[in-house]
Amino acid sequence: MSNHDMEKRVRPTSIGGQAIIEGVMMRGKRIYAMAVRNPAGGITIEKNEWGGIANKGIFKYPIFRGIGAFVDSLITGTKILMHSAEIAGEDWAEEELSPFEKYLQNKFGDKINDILIYFSVTVSLILGMGLFFVLPVWLGSFFKTIVPVWALGVIEGLLRIAIFLLYLFLISRMKEIKRVFQYHGAEHKTINCFESGKELTVENIMPCTRLHKRCGTSFLLFVMIISMIVFFFVRTDSVALRLVSRIFLVPFIAGISYEVIRWAGKSESKLVAAISYPGLCLQKITTAEPDESQIETAIAAMKGVLEDEEE
Repeated sequence: MSNHDMEKRVRPTSIGGQAIIEGVMMRGKRIYAMAVRNPAGGITIEKNEWGGIANKGIFKYPIFRGIGAFVDSLITGTKILMHSAEIAGEDWAEEELSPFEKYLQNKFGDKINDILIYFSVTVSLILGMGLFFVLPVWLGSFFKTIVPVWALGVIEGLLRIAIFLLYLFLISRMKEIKRVFQYHGAEHKTINCFESGKELTVENIMPCTRLHKRCGTSFLLFVMIISMIVFFFVRTDSVALRLVSRIFLVPFIAGISYEVIRWAGKSESKLVAAISYPGLCLQKITTAEPDESQIETAIAAMKGVLEDEEE
């Protein structure tokens, strides 16, 4: 992918986004706006303060701000995702609650949504750590009798990337995920259109690339690559110690990856283009060409942020 495949940025922005259920969330420095296509065919727009721990206390500083941003994205991102599902299928609220759901509602009352969000985040973290860190360590342990200790980290890293790619390929086959990927593409196209200095219209946005250097997909790939480099220097043939070291170092690797993405998003150098290339290629899996109605939701979310945070 050459540089001319990406729009020339004349108006760089820090605004980022996230594909949600039947819509797009755009986030500025202080607020976020979510736009969701509701069952009636209209667009429901909601805005709120981002909040969270990012840019507060120790999380204002390099590396730590990446950890804060990662935690915020997990918690607030999950909350927004779940709320978008409610808006996209408002008729679900009329369905009869199961006995378990009734028990939870009676037990926790208004706090039930927060409990479900934190439960979802916890389960997601456990599954993510198991799939992308515990499994590669376990599979890599079968090689410890035939390769030197220093090579185990490399093998483990390659296995981690292979599992990640296989995971993306498999979920991309799902019909529901395909629509989310289309909204992901709409989000990127809209940001690229804005950064190119063009007016935010469907006609201007459609030709824009659906790839962007600050994408979360690129962030995850950087986590995989940087973890392979870091773990190369953390050498032990003990599977237990390798597991503990991986889990302990994950937040700091996420922080380093965040700084790399942050730098890449601001630079147009050839070095950044080379570093960003694998992530951009991967986005061809995690994004899809959106239709006009999906772009309309991305425009609504973007304008929702710009109304309060002029760039």
